[in-house]
Formats: sequence, structure tokens, C-alpha cells
Amino acid sequence: MKPKTRRRFSIALWLVILIFLAVILTFPQWITVFYPQPHRDLVFTAALEHQVDPYLVFGIIRAESKYQSQARSPVGAVGLMQIMPTTAQWIAEQQGIKDFDPEQLQDPEVNINFGCWYLASLSEEFNGQVPLMVAAYNAGRGTVKRWTEEQVWDGSPDKLENIPFVETREYVRNVLKNYEAYKVIYTHE
Repeated sequence: MKPKTRRRFSIALWLVILIFLAVILTFPQWITVFYPQPHRDLVFTAALEHQVDPYLVFGIIRAESKYQSQARSPVGAVGLMQIMPTTAQWIAEQQGIKDFDPEQLQDPEVNINFGCWYLASLSEEFNGQVPLMVAAYNAGRGTVKRWTEEQVWDGSPDKLENIPFVETREYVRNVLKNYEAYKVIYTHE
């Protein structure tokens, strides 16, 4: 290699190394664009109150509504955590909340609180096994309980292909990916 070519190669190599280091050292800063923490105080407060991982809550919010508090699904789920009005009514009764109006689900504070409460109840039922909790959040607790009792799926993240519903399988995969990303990005703050 000629000295001039070697010098250019050396400079190019150093530039690549510097760019690589800049990306690595600033990783949490730029990746947060894709994994933001909207309503951070509300999420952390409700998650702490109901003893659920706030990063799991963010993972669900990202998958369910893409952070849109006014989101409505075709089947009628509402808000950031996409809670069905009938489920919300049941949660309100369990919490002793009188005069609950399903329109309140568009309020981020109500929606996040109800979603965290529901996750806590799923955690209790499924012994804190996150994949089972996430599947039940999507497909319903009775459905997931039946899958485990009939040994269709044991809740293992390595066996997601055993989940009978394609939508739930993809949902669990998506939420678990989001959850891991949030933990990697934000647990070093």
C-alpha cells in the first residue's frame, strides 16, 4: 500500500471508530426517540402503587396505542393501554370506584392506573410470569389459563410459536421486545 493510500485509510478508519464510539456513547439519547416515556410520572406512580414494572407498562403502551391517549381500537378498547370499557367497569368495581364513566379511559391518569391495576391482578394470577401476563392482557385471562391447563403453551418466551392465536403471539413478541428495549435504555439512568 502506498504511503498516501495508507494515510487516507488510516484517517478513514479513525473516522469510522470515532463515529462508532459516538453512536455507542450516545445510544440512550438517540434511541429514546423510538422508545419515549410519555406520562412518565403517571406511569411510575401507578406502577409503584400496583407493584408492576414501569418498563413493562411502557412496552404495553407502545404496542397498544403508540402513546396516543385518545386511541380507540376497532373492537372498542380505549386509551393509552387500550382497555375495554367492560374490563374498566369491572376494575372500577374492584377498586370501589362509584360513578365510573368509560369515557374517563381517555384520561391518561385513569387509563394508566386501571392498566397497572389490571397487570397487577394478572401478575398475581400468573405468578409474575411476564409472557403469560402479556398474553392474558391481549387474549383474556381465561383463554391463557386454559392454554396453560391444557398444556398448549407453558408461558415460555422460547415457545411463543405454541400460542394458538396469531395476533396474541405477535402481540406478546412485540411487547416483550419493547419491554427489553425499555429496560436496556432506561435502567442505566
